[in-house]
Amino acid sequence: MPPSKRSVESVWRQRGPPAWLLLPLGLLFFAVVALRRILYRFGILRGERLAVPVVVVGNITAGGSGKTPLVIWLVDELGRRGRKPGVVSRGYGGGVAGVHKVSLGDTPEAVGDEPLLIARRAGCPVVVGRDRVAAGRALLAEHPDCDVILCDDGLQHNRLVRDVEIAVVDRRGLWNGWPLPAGPLREPIARLDSVDAVVANGWSGDAAFRMTLVGGEFRRLGEVSRGATPHDLAGLRLHAVAGIGEPQRFFDHLAALGLAFTAHAFPDHHAYTAADLAFDGDAILATEKDAVKFRGLTKMAVWVLPVTATVTPDLAQFILEKIDGRPPA
Repeated sequence: MPPSKRSVESVWRQRGPPAWLLLPLGLLFFAVVALRRILYRFGILRGERLAVPVVVVGNITAGGSGKTPLVIWLVDELGRRGRKPGVVSRGYGGGVAGVHKVSLGDTPEAVGDEPLLIARRAGCPVVVGRDRVAAGRALLAEHPDCDVILCDDGLQHNRLVRDVEIAVVDRRGLWNGWPLPAGPLREPIARLDSVDAVVANGWSGDAAFRMTLVGGEFRRLGEVSRGATPHDLAGLRLHAVAGIGEPQRFFDHLAALGLAFTAHAFPDHHAYTAADLAFDGDAILATEKDAVKFRGLTKMAVWVLPVTATVTPDLAQFILEKIDGRPPA
């Protein structure tokens, strides 16, 4: 893990001297966040509603927490129940300007790694744009049959009026519980009390829903029909690469599958170069989110581990009852 990321996370783990020094900036940050929410609440800044219900999936901490696998699961589950969902996303890490509909031939450099992964895995319309309202309207204009929009990582995008708010908390929890940059919080912890549902992704705290990520069979990058089990890969000189919110989560998953490997952690949304993947070994193990950025960078075999979210109890039904105007069961 690059030193800059290690140093930031070391500050966020505890309320030590560095965090105390940064706390005044954090309090100023929270004051700005509170002011924006007040301005929207009283109509001084106007929120805009789309023509269909909007479900926001986000978090109150900086970095990834498992939102994207949850969005993919929700697209699948809502589709099974007769809905036609679409997804809007900021497209973090992408370089396209304005609003852009993601196609399977797009690159992560253009649209961002997570929107591209969602488009490939979920098979639904995905539109990226810093302005989520404009992205949502563009999606509905091209896909008028869409009857619900999922907003990936839009909890703090107050201009987009939402019908359901979901906050995901991963196993790292809320760290030291302080605002950026003294801690990881984008909003106060009390914000979790106002969302419609908290989903715990390995977190032991109070949450109505629990999510687990399941995956045990690898796919060869560039040859999706070619699979491998952990047993097939055992004995090879393996390098595991992860540039997600918590790389250790991926490494722990691989270890639980019985694999031995050398771990290489990178920052979330890392833009890989050939030098990053210049390993001496037999194969690279990667997350789906990372692997979409590997093409042309290495001649080593790359084995990708797809993971699928499972959520209990039935979050999809909870959402449908909320947007259909019925109280949750």
